[in-house]
Amino acid sequence: MSEPRVGVYVCHCGHNIAGTVDVQHVAEWAMGLPNVVIARDNRFMCASTGQEQIEEDIKQFELTHVVVASCSPHMHEKTFRNACARAGLNPYLFEMANIREHASWVHPNDREGATNKAKALVSAAVHRVVHQQPLEPMKVDIRPETLVVGGGIAGIQAALEIADAGYHVYLVEREPSIGGHMAMFDKTFPTLDCAACILTPKMFDAGGHPNITLLTYSEVEKVDGYVGNFQVRVRKKARMVDESLCTGCGTCWEKCPIKVVDTVWEAGLGYRKAIYRPFPQAVPKYPVIDIENCTYFKTGKCRMCEKVCPTNAINYEMQDEIIDLEVGNIILATGYKLFDARRIPQYGYGRLENVFTSLEFERLTNASGPTEGKIVLRDGETMPQTVAIVHCVGSRDRNYNTHCSAICCMSSLKFAHLVMEKTGAKVYNFYIDMRPIHKGYEEFYHRIMEEGATFIRGKVSEITDVARSPEEEGKLIVVCEDTLLGRQRRVPVDMVILAAGLEPQADAQEIAHMFGVGCGDTGFFIERHPKLDPVATMTEGVFIAGACQGAKDIPDSVAQGAAAAARVLGTINQRQVTLEPIRASIDEERCSGCRICNNMCPYNAIDFIEEKGVSRVNPALCKGCGTCVAACPSQVITGAHFTFEQIMAEIDGIMIDVLSDRPVVEAV
Repeated sequence: MSEPRVGVYVCHCGHNIAGTVDVQHVAEWAMGLPNVVIARDNRFMCASTGQEQIEEDIKQFELTHVVVASCSPHMHEKTFRNACARAGLNPYLFEMANIREHASWVHPNDREGATNKAKALVSAAVHRVVHQQPLEPMKVDIRPETLVVGGGIAGIQAALEIADAGYHVYLVEREPSIGGHMAMFDKTFPTLDCAACILTPKMFDAGGHPNITLLTYSEVEKVDGYVGNFQVRVRKKARMVDESLCTGCGTCWEKCPIKVVDTVWEAGLGYRKAIYRPFPQAVPKYPVIDIENCTYFKTGKCRMCEKVCPTNAINYEMQDEIIDLEVGNIILATGYKLFDARRIPQYGYGRLENVFTSLEFERLTNASGPTEGKIVLRDGETMPQTVAIVHCVGSRDRNYNTHCSAICCMSSLKFAHLVMEKTGAKVYNFYIDMRPIHKGYEEFYHRIMEEGATFIRGKVSEITDVARSPEEEGKLIVVCEDTLLGRQRRVPVDMVILAAGLEPQADAQEIAHMFGVGCGDTGFFIERHPKLDPVATMTEGVFIAGACQGAKDIPDSVAQGAAAAARVLGTINQRQVTLEPIRASIDEERCSGCRICNNMCPYNAIDFIEEKGVSRVNPALCKGCGTCVAACPSQVITGAHFTFEQIMAEIDGIMIDVLSDRPVVEAV
């Protein structure tokens, strides 16, 4: 075997690295490392000139291995692998040293120390790369069907994009109708369009599209398989209404004698029957029986809906249906839940009668809501004369959620407009900072100021009904610090609206585990890269869209839904997808069959072969995380591209004396 010939390339990254690390010195020093035949520094290695330099040197110097010292492999490892491949070198004979995040950025005030650390990282990469072996990517076929989980605006958009392109979509929604939170809103900012006028045509299109199978009142129970070949089990809950017979005429719920508080679609302000359609524009139009409140399911009596149904669509014996699907890609668009304002007791929600949440106000002002759009107090009759809107409830708060919920400022401005338009009341907005960051938002902010809303900058400390003066009698008093005036204020009002923040769904962790994705420190699903790949996840074939990825408004949710659909269509049109060959493998001749690895694998990629009494890795499911390699007591599992020999060589290289070029510790 011929001697390795390594090329080393050290990137300035503008001033990101060169501002702290002596890049030229690192490149000159690297020429003295074993097997290095060429070492260069370049202002921007990821630019076309840097990539072309690598390609030219591979051919001119007959390089067998390449090392680039620059930024994170997460960002540009693929870039440099592709450059190697274009020059005819196997891309897995490339190694990257991160001297930006690991040297320059963490040692901004120590140029000598950062430079020496960069040299050590380069040495580690050079020592390791000569032990790397050529690997060939895996190819798997892609089924053209797609599963979209969540029927809010992001999920609807994604489903329509894929269906319009001619491919079949299964759209799963746990509620009886698609539409999500947007279906509950009255107006949308900043244009004040009717939410229903925008949403319901899309709902109708999704419900009637020949390429969309709508599975409402359904939940995903199990996911197996891998990109291109997922097996999904869905439980379609029994509506107790035969959809093939029902016409959605409404006679059943009109005659139903049982009323219950609607805690979902009316936010607890209105009522629905025990058999109900969530809202007039629901898709599908068929009702569902609430078996927990239905008299027949509690006592065996009544059966009124069955008696009055003109098409005999009521079926009390209906059972849940288990549906097994095979799909090539999955899009998660499971949305968000609102922060529970009861968690901040000093704001009085649930204790003080006329403190409302933002969702309750949305239903109050909605023409199809419980008050038919009239903004009234909880007595159902009195219009407020003064209204306080409290921003950032449960958001930007270390006690609850540190993140900004993205929609609260604009929602609060919208509420101010609607209150003033419909009641003429005096409106106070209590805010920390205004963040109208998107197109038309700043202009909307100024519009609301011109309409007469009062803005008080400062965090609300308490909402109380304890009066201290005659003008406070019978009022809610908002106590806050006015940071612009530099004093505490007490503002008496008739109504308080709490702009509750956005949180991950309550079962986000369970969903993440089921689909093999991760949750961040805020609980939202983690994307592959926050800038360069915001809709993909670390699990191939699983994408995310909308507020399940992070708090966002309707336009951003629609954009992400379309983006996720575009990624799915890209893989479908390729008919095959290429997978990383960095996978674990088991030496079955030495495997003891202890099954420790089976239980440790986070991706369920290891099967136990009963007839042989050994474990075996499914390479299509394996993500190369290395958990099994570390757990195996017999050391018979090898991780491709992360072998024992490679890791120990890397450790040996990083322990080099950067001043004398002599290793401090010999390799084991």
